[in-house]
Amino acid sequence: MEEIQVKAEAKDAGERLDKFLVGALAKKFSRTFIKKLIDGAHVTVNRSRTNAHQRVSEGDLIMVTIPEPKVMELLPENIPLEVAYEDSDLMVVNKPPGVSVHPSGAHLKGTLVNHLLFHCVGLSGIGGVLRPGIVHRLDKETSGLLVVAKNDRVHINLSNQFKNRKTKRYYIALARGCVQLDNGRIELAIARKKKDVTKMGVSFAGENRKNAITNYKVLERLKGFTVLSLSLETGRTHQIRVHLAYLGHPVIGDKLYGSAKGLNRQALHAKTLGFFHPATKKFMEFDSEIPRDMADLIAKGEL
Repeated sequence: MEEIQVKAEAKDAGERLDKFLVGALAKKFSRTFIKKLIDGAHVTVNRSRTNAHQRVSEGDLIMVTIPEPKVMELLPENIPLEVAYEDSDLMVVNKPPGVSVHPSGAHLKGTLVNHLLFHCVGLSGIGGVLRPGIVHRLDKETSGLLVVAKNDRVHINLSNQFKNRKTKRYYIALARGCVQLDNGRIELAIARKKKDVTKMGVSFAGENRKNAITNYKVLERLKGFTVLSLSLETGRTHQIRVHLAYLGHPVIGDKLYGSAKGLNRQALHAKTLGFFHPATKKFMEFDSEIPRDMADLIAKGEL
């Protein structure tokens, strides 16, 4: 077990605890990991338990306790997986639709993580027991490119790139109806629904809402749907799906946000992924083909 002490200075007074620690420990831990430490009661201020929203004062002594890693209970599985790139630091994989990125609850099999445990000797542990190596994620029914970290140093570097908008991400979506504008920018905050925690929604007030920005471009208008290319400036849960649904053009096949017909899953594919390699500092960009189900619907030209 490791303990870290950080003392707040005058310039830090009034800052939220979570933001203060992210700044103080950015080179050592990711923002997500720090939040988990606070939520798990592994952080104290002047020896008292605290929360992420507490404001620090000059002279406050913040103690951060890093707990011993839990024993991994997940089993490696030899699940077919397309690897677009791999070296000693990271992997880029093309996730098929229908495969969850990481286990949750009682579902500990058949995920991307299970395959990674089979494929790789080591993975970063910052993501937690159930998410080794996972820097970012895609929804179960969304296909496309993901980067996976093999050590903590690479994980922190990649996480910061996503946080600071240094990555390149393009998606292809099939949206119901005819999107009128050739291109646009959607800047609408998102928050989790109070009455249904599985859903997110556009939010105009409240402390828990997070800014979300999606840019889109019309690639093709077909009978009953529009083919869109989308780029993300933020990476919120269900961001593209929520933004398009709010505009009245939900992703085809998206049962959660109002467009169940057309495909057996949401027609959303993470086509392009670019980032700076943490070791070489060179920008790397990867591209993937649109999955067969989406390509067939485009070729058909109508719902």
